Parts: sequence; C-alpha cells; structure tokens
Amino acid sequence: MRSLLCGLLATALGGNLAHASAPIAIEDLAREPALQSVSMSPDGKHLVGLIPSPTNKDETALATWDLNALTAAPKVVTPSGDHMKFIGAFALKSDKILAIARQEWTGQLGGCGEGKVVGATKTFVTKTYLTGAAQKKFDEAFERKSVRLGSRNTDVCLELAGTASLVDMLPLDPDNVIIRRLSGVSLMTNYYRYNLKTGDVELLFNGSTRTTPALFDSRTGKVLVKAEIEPVGGDYEQRFLILNPKSGQFEVEAPLTTKLSKRHEMDVVGVDDATGKYYVLTDQFSDKVQVRLYDAVTHKFDAEPAVADKDYSIMGLLFSKRPENFNQVVGFVIGGPYPQTIYVDPTLKGIQASLAKVFPDQQVHISSYTNDFSKVLFTTENASTPAAYHLLLDRKQVKTLGSTRPWLKPGMTGEERWVSYKARDGLEIPAILDLPAGWKNGDAPAPAIIMPHGGPWARDYTGWDASGWVPMLTSRGYAVLRPQYRGSQGLGRELWLAGDAQWGLKMSDDLDDGAAWLVSQGITSKGDIAIFGYSYGGFAAVAATVRSPSPYQCAIAGAPVADLGRLNTSWSDSRLQRILQGKTVKGMDPMNNADKAHLPIMLFDGDRDVRTPPAIHARPFYEAVKDKVPAQYHSIANMPHSMPWYPSQQRETLRLIENFLAKDCGLARQ
Repeated sequence: MRSLLCGLLATALGGNLAHASAPIAIEDLAREPALQSVSMSPDGKHLVGLIPSPTNKDETALATWDLNALTAAPKVVTPSGDHMKFIGAFALKSDKILAIARQEWTGQLGGCGEGKVVGATKTFVTKTYLTGAAQKKFDEAFERKSVRLGSRNTDVCLELAGTASLVDMLPLDPDNVIIRRLSGVSLMTNYYRYNLKTGDVELLFNGSTRTTPALFDSRTGKVLVKAEIEPVGGDYEQRFLILNPKSGQFEVEAPLTTKLSKRHEMDVVGVDDATGKYYVLTDQFSDKVQVRLYDAVTHKFDAEPAVADKDYSIMGLLFSKRPENFNQVVGFVIGGPYPQTIYVDPTLKGIQASLAKVFPDQQVHISSYTNDFSKVLFTTENASTPAAYHLLLDRKQVKTLGSTRPWLKPGMTGEERWVSYKARDGLEIPAILDLPAGWKNGDAPAPAIIMPHGGPWARDYTGWDASGWVPMLTSRGYAVLRPQYRGSQGLGRELWLAGDAQWGLKMSDDLDDGAAWLVSQGITSKGDIAIFGYSYGGFAAVAATVRSPSPYQCAIAGAPVADLGRLNTSWSDSRLQRILQGKTVKGMDPMNNADKAHLPIMLFDGDRDVRTPPAIHARPFYEAVKDKVPAQYHSIANMPHSMPWYPSQQRETLRLIENFLAKDCGLARQ
C-alpha cells in the first residue's frame, strides 16, 4: 500500500510542475469523453458508464464492466442507435441499468413543455430505458403496459416527456425501488413501489397538482412527509405535513410553512431514528442554509443547528445505506468553492483522508461503496485536471479506471483561486479567478474575460470546466473571472435576493466592478477586458453592449436573453417558477436600448434552443445593432440550450470564441 501511495503521490506532484508549451487544441476539448457517467452496482458486481462509440467516436456507447474480472475493455458495449443517443447511465440493483438517451425531434408540442404553442418546434426528446447488465433488451423505464386514453395533445406530451422516473432505491430491499408515474388519463403523478425483476407495482401515494411526497421511509417506502402548495391571499404557501404515527393522519406543521414569495429554503431530508426528530435544510435562522432538527411532537425546532458552516450553506446530508448503521448520518456537504463532503463516520472519514493524501490538490469525491467497503468508487479533478474515475479495492489498492480526457496533460491551464471583492455599494461578491497558464504575481498584466454564469438562480464551482471555455481561454493566455453576482443562488439569501429586478442594473454593476478589481490587482489592464457569457450570462454580455461607461472592448453572448419584454413567461414550463421568478426578471431591457450599442458583439445560439429561442432574442438583437457596431450572429445546427452538446457543436462554438477574441475584439494586445 505504501509503495503504491508514494508512487501516485510523486506522479501527482511532479505533474503540477509542468507548464503549457502550447494552447490546448480545441479538438482535445471538444471530443467525446473517454469515460463518463460511471456508477457501480450496490452489490459491487459491475460498473456502468459511457464510452465513445466503437463505430463513431463523436457518439456514445453504453458499457458494462465485470468487477469480478475487471479488464480495461468493458464486457458489454451497446453503441447509441441511429436516433437515440446515450447521454447518461446508472447502475441499479438486481443487475439492472438505467440508460438515459435523447434524440432530435421536430413537431407540434400541443402546449407541452418549453417551445411554441402553435406551429412546429425544433427540440429534443429525452427518454430513460431499463435494461439488464447484458444489455440485451431496452424497455422504456417503469412504463405502464396499457393503452393511453388521453387526447392527441396529451399523448404527444407523454411521448415527449416520458411518464415515469426513479425516486428512491430502497437500499435494504433487494428487488424494489420507488418510482413516480404520470397518469395519461388524469395527468396526476402517482408513486409506486416497483419490482425490478417482475415489473409489478404497488401504489404508495396518489399525487395531485398541489401535493407531493416530501420524504419516504427508505426502509419500507412509506410516505412520512408530504408537501402542499396552497394559494393564500394572492401568494402561495408551501406546507409540510408530517405523518402522526398514532393517528395515522398527516398533520400540518406551522413552523415548516413558508410563503413562496419569501423564498426561504425549506426541505425535510431525513429522520433521526434515535429521537424521531426530522432533519430540515433551511435558511430561516441565518443567511446560509443550515440543518436543523424539528420535533413533530412539540412542533419546535432545536435551538441550535445540527449542522452549520459560518461561511457557506449546507447542501445536504449523507445517510448510511449499509444494514449495520442504516439511516445514520455519515456526512454532510458544504456548498463552498466546490461541494465538499465532510464525513463524520470514522471509516469513511479515514478513507477520504487517505485518498486526499494520494491525490493532493484535487477534489476527491466518494461516489459509492459496497457494504463491506471492499470496493469504493471515487472521482478526482481540479481546474487543470479533468475528472477521472478510480476504484479503491480492499481499502489498500487504488485502481484508476480512466480519465474523461486522458489526452490532456497537467499544467496546460493556470492557477485557480476562490476570491471576493466589494461591489460599489459595499456588497461582497464571491468569484472564481482562473489565471493564464504559467502566469504568476508580478508578471505583466494579461488580457482578461469576465464570464458571468447562467441562471441567474445558479452559481459556479471550482474544478474542471466541462464546457471547455475556461481551459480554452487560460491556455491561450487569458485570465478569466467568474463573478457570483447578486442574484446568484446557493451563497446566502442576502446575495440571492439582492438580484431581484436588477437585470442589467446592479447585477451588471457587479460584473463591471469585477473588471475594475482585476485591474487593481495587476492581473489585467484597462482596455484589455472582454465579457463572455451564456444564457443569463449571454444577457449580461448583451446588456454590456448598451451600458455606458463600459470596461469592455467587446462582448460575446451565447444563447442570450436579449428582450426582457418578450421573455415574460416563455422561459420556463413550471407555472410556479414563472410566478415566483418571473416577478424578479425586471430591469434594463437591452432590446429597448439597442440604439445605444457601442461594443463589437458576437452572438450565437442553437437552432434547437427552446429556453432562449434565437428567433426571439439573439437574432432580433443582432438585426437591431448590426448597422451600429461590428456584429456577428451564428446559428449552431441542432444545438440545444443545455449540455451535453455534440462534439461538433463544441468545436464550432469554441472556434468562434477563439477567433472573435483574437481578430475582432480589439483588446489592447494578444
């Protein structure tokens, strides 16, 4: 064990000394990963994952490895079909596999999901399939084998969206899982215990448009907590009802009831077997999300949090799935620069500490393990090292299964830092700073890119950037700053709520203030900064072209929102999300200010993007500014809004970004 650890440690340390001699080739960033979506069956018998198809390297194949005779080549490989392409996989119990696939689809949606209400929409269909370890037969997962009785539009909706999905694995049950299934007749979602071997189902819960189960007993599948959404005085309340074991009735818990307009985090995530109290994730007591224990008998929260961090929110609790200590809390996840798991279970804590020594300066994440810990599947990554999959065998031997991108060498990108700066009104703005490859403090200022994330109710994490944008830029000498501007979610209520109705206003001020901070730190200089963003980040780039004064020389907007007036309710197929988030989507409308455009801009979007349809946003804005500033618009064939994208689409967009910055942006130097 020691020699193996020392060898791996030397390799890891030695790799960090290298510096990029040439930029990362776009072809190397935009290839199908060599290995992805890897999971291990609970019994430790096999691994499941995706690999490049043996018949087409730009497509995927579903692969299964036998862990009792593990070899580099998988035991079974099924290439993607002519229409459906695998985009994910998950190993279940009973030698079953869930395979997720999608295909391009064009037609009338009939009001189902995001897209046109009338006329044909270019979009994608995503389906989940159930197959065995031998991959001989693929059936749509958990589907009811009966004739649908809905209208034609209903049948289209069900065909496009699927009607069933996995909810809970029921770890102690060898054959059954919990699923949810949409009724084609009532359009209500019901929950069932599903037998993976026989396909038999048992009803557990009748759902409705307002009521859903919030917590299952993972031993039996019994619903312990349900959630209800009720209209109250022009607002909505989210209520949690806890099952009273004595009366057998669900009772409303007033301390768990919140108004949706207040946007408090409230999630019942587990029950403590020793006390009967419920674990609740909430930010009712602090700016950051904490774990509080709630007593359904006294109807009170404990006075002090069960788990909390002074700087970051708690993202979740980890409960044991092992029979020996089933349902005990074995760890928790802190939403810091990256989702960091802290184990309290002695065995897992020791394993995590040992792996951290083997892979210094990398994020180590334990994905799953067998009940006896003889097999532990884990991943590693950092900003310069793409994710890799490994197995810890018998708690003494590490076997690397493979990297997502083994063709990339360490040291081709720059140092990554979690930083913060003050906005002009004093609000603290967290950010991720990625320095150019080989750049160090005291070097000459580098050209820089401000890169706001999408959402905006989202956030960035440190680590390898799967989009390829950050490594492409830093390996070419650019510094990249990703501000977690006001309106970002997951970094505290103050920062999140401060973005309400500030689109193109204070939210954009935060980005400009980030640019000024880069200059003050000597990382870049005035006249050497561009802005590039995608989705909401694309809106920020579009907004930058009409805002003055501006710290930017040019803007790149991918899949942007450009017309706030037409965004309205078209950006989400969730009615409640439209009601709640829609109220916050206000501010400066770039389309109404197109006459003020003053920056060169490049816009691109996929022609199958139904989230920010290019005919509504990117294209009209381009038409409005093309005679005022140097402008480009590029339509990417068959590209959807969200990843995964085809390698050909990534190659095209990365080249567009590279060329625009080098030739059309007008930075002071390259």
